[in-house]
Amino acid sequence: MATYDLNGVKNGLKIIVDGDPYIITEAEFIKPGKGQAFTRIKIRNLLNGRTTEKTLKSSDSYEGADVVDTDMQYLYSDGEFWHFMHQESFEQHQADATAMSDAAKWLKGEEECVVTLWNGRPISIQAPNFVQLKIVETDPGLRGDTSGGGGKPAKLETGAVVRVPLFVNQDEIIEVDTRTGEYTKRIK
Repeated sequence: MATYDLNGVKNGLKIIVDGDPYIITEAEFIKPGKGQAFTRIKIRNLLNGRTTEKTLKSSDSYEGADVVDTDMQYLYSDGEFWHFMHQESFEQHQADATAMSDAAKWLKGEEECVVTLWNGRPISIQAPNFVQLKIVETDPGLRGDTSGGGGKPAKLETGAVVRVPLFVNQDEIIEVDTRTGEYTKRIK
């Protein structure tokens, strides 16, 4: 893998720090009046999401991380792992609960997801931005009951719970924004 020094550092670059893959979220080159130039970077760990700051001197260099974002189709979950398939090579990968994070509650099967691979192993799964799911359980909406903001909780077929408007009923299909976990519209 390539190594990057002070001049090659930029936002979005993925590097290895202390054996873990990181992505550079901010890079600021600083040239003081006295002394040597340096770069202050903010990096986010791709395995656990923690953000840290580092200062790079001109003599520092980092190895590039072998991290690839690829589109894969979600196949099924066996209880312990979630299985994904690459659409062109039909290669299958299995992701654990750590890699899935909250994407698991939006997937029912055959959705296109962005899978981040590090050394051939899934480290993060991003669900599609919008998914269409069926409501399996919700209270009937009472007309005029808007004191609580005009919404009610609804349990979806994947087990996720979202707030929906009062006019939405059980067995209807709704669209949910997976980034915010909010109801966007009723499909049917």
